Amino acid sequence: MIPLIGTFFIVILNRFSNFRETVTLITSILLFAAVYKIFICVIDGDRSEFLVFSITTGLNFAFHVEPLGALFALVASFLWIVNSIYSIGYMRGNNEPRQTQFYAAFAIALSATMGIAYSSNLFTLFVFYEVLTLSTYPLVAHRADSNARIGGRIYLIYLIGASIIFFIPALLWTLILAGHLDFKIGGIISDVASPGTTGILLALFVFGIGKAALMPLHGWLPSAMVAPTPVSALLHAVAVVKAGVFTILKVVIYVIGSDHLLQTGASEWLIYLASFSLIAASVIALTKDNIKARLAYSTVSQLSYIILAAAIATPLALMGAAMHIVTHAFGKITLFFVAGAIHTSAHKTRVSELNGIGYSMPFTMIAFFIGALSIIGLPPLVGVWSKLYIALGSMEGENSWVVAVLIISSLLNVAYLMPIVIRAFFSSASETEITNPISEAPWFCVVPLSLTALICLILFFLPGYFESYLAEFLSHK
Repeated sequence: MIPLIGTFFIVILNRFSNFRETVTLITSILLFAAVYKIFICVIDGDRSEFLVFSITTGLNFAFHVEPLGALFALVASFLWIVNSIYSIGYMRGNNEPRQTQFYAAFAIALSATMGIAYSSNLFTLFVFYEVLTLSTYPLVAHRADSNARIGGRIYLIYLIGASIIFFIPALLWTLILAGHLDFKIGGIISDVASPGTTGILLALFVFGIGKAALMPLHGWLPSAMVAPTPVSALLHAVAVVKAGVFTILKVVIYVIGSDHLLQTGASEWLIYLASFSLIAASVIALTKDNIKARLAYSTVSQLSYIILAAAIATPLALMGAAMHIVTHAFGKITLFFVAGAIHTSAHKTRVSELNGIGYSMPFTMIAFFIGALSIIGLPPLVGVWSKLYIALGSMEGENSWVVAVLIISSLLNVAYLMPIVIRAFFSSASETEITNPISEAPWFCVVPLSLTALICLILFFLPGYFESYLAEFLSHK
């Protein structure tokens, strides 16, 4: 409810930009405070449930707190604070239109994200999943030019189309099989679904959850890059794609059951598809000169890590999947923040234009270097741990060849991210950049990207905390 209340005040303060943005910041801080309190309760063993209303037997609109959802909500709510600060600098620095609409839609999207995180069952999750799609459409189409309208239409066609064709049938089939849609560790269909039925249901869920951007249903994500950079950060790091892979994890663990997947081998096809998506998206990223397009295909690849780990379904792989939701969020939001800062300060959008930009934007490009190393998976950045757990999980599940896929992907990460750093710091700078050595974006942009880069370093030292926190979530009992 906190973001929805904030939305009301954002709208009525339309003509008072300072007050409107203050409300946005206060709302994001209050949301994080509430989510953090819930997170601490979950650590202490609280698993509270709240039934809003019951539609019919086995179909409830209800909420429930558990470790994975509490972690997802914590990351999303914290990054909303950071993104809100960044948005002020970006939206003002670029004189973006319809800023009230932007902040209001953003708040509604965060409300939907919280609903997804705390859903007690598939029905509740599906409702908020669709609200998230609809609330982010105005953000994707924010600039209202022809490119924005086309990008917005593609966004809606992919995500709503996938829900209608795949997600809703999967939901109904699950309800028929299990008699209810309530999440349960070990899965609700594990005792009633044959291996063939399990494989078909998994396919319906995976392709129905279009926000996970698994190839070939990934086209909406690069098309959505017409949106302002804070929206790209929302799509790639804070809410949208993370809601997709989070939902797939919930389905694997609480609907189908990871043990059931291992016993039936119903997810073997998904291991191969996710591996292909992981490599192919990285290869495409190599060909993109536009910075945001390159980062968009990077996201498609990185999401496939999580889907791959979910398909492997061993405890260590699932640990890696849950960790990658967090590690990728901080690494990728840093990279998109940098892309936006470069656009705001230097008005450059292409990799080929970045020669020597490290001279004029040193803080920004150092942050990019840190974020890139985390995405690649090199110590001492947090991205190394999720990839390591996925690799160990693949060996645990007798899929050792996946380790080679992860190594190849990491090398491709180096190939499409490090040239940006090399151009920034080791290519010849222009006369302007030499005579005006420091020309950073507004501090509202630079501070958030510096903070998220720093967190990529800090989280490197906390893998044991992740493991102990997620122990119950990964239990096969």
